[in-house]
Amino acid sequence: MTSTARPADQTMADESVGMSYLDRLPRRLVTIYLPLAIFVFVLLFPFYWMTITALKPNNELTNFREFNPLWPEHPTLQHIRYLLFETSYPGWLVNTMVVAVGSTVLSLAASVLGAYAIERIRFNGSRWIGLLIFLAYLVPPSILFIPLAVMIFNFGIYDTKLALIFTYPTFLIPFCTWLLMGYFRSIPFELEECALVDGASRWQILMKIMLPLSVPGLISAGIFAFTLSWNEFIYALTFIQSSENKTVPVGVLTELVRGDVYEWGALMAGALLGSLPVVLLYSFFVDYYVSSMTGAVKE
Repeated sequence: MTSTARPADQTMADESVGMSYLDRLPRRLVTIYLPLAIFVFVLLFPFYWMTITALKPNNELTNFREFNPLWPEHPTLQHIRYLLFETSYPGWLVNTMVVAVGSTVLSLAASVLGAYAIERIRFNGSRWIGLLIFLAYLVPPSILFIPLAVMIFNFGIYDTKLALIFTYPTFLIPFCTWLLMGYFRSIPFELEECALVDGASRWQILMKIMLPLSVPGLISAGIFAFTLSWNEFIYALTFIQSSENKTVPVGVLTELVRGDVYEWGALMAGALLGSLPVVLLYSFFVDYYVSSMTGAVKE
């Protein structure tokens, strides 16, 4: 069987012909601009709705016959002012930040060690252990919070931020370990073998070779861990009772909903302000995040 190589000019010509259907405006409109517009609308409309609801006075929130439902005719900052100065929202925001950062740091430290051991040391059963670790992430939190509550009471950290910082890694570590396993797998083994020949220890290889090369993967895992910690609700509702120790998801729901009275303006303002740190985090590290999704060091 013989095979003939295609000239480079012919290959480039075939590629240009294959994309020529995008030269016409109607086809670009149907295949690119319209799907992109729908995608952007679906993503951004909730933020727009939260913003206009937070800026509407109370008499415009439900009176759609006399006021435009998609635009505040008399914008006001009374809901934001009430949220920041008449509730414990600033404290909830600080609590959420402390819990998210603490649990993310603990989870990344444990996940790096676990992922490196599974992917690079090559012991028997490493693949099965990696699979079991990922399956642990699929266990519903509603099943785990009962035995975890017993441990929290026994350790005497109920109704403290430590209860959440030590609990969140139970679902963060499996996910971060699985994510870092895939990233470590894409780093060439030759780098590690050369370091071993030169007399480097496993710890030196991890700290001076693997971690510097894995910065995009670490940032990606950290973003996921931080986001999951920031938005977690079940454990925060179960293990925190006092208002001053609540996180934003729990505090906004339990303190701004009184019976059948929903303070929609303050609720939307709290949801909007609570989403800003995560949005800023993604915007600053989006390049590293994309890099981690597309691969690491290539051979």
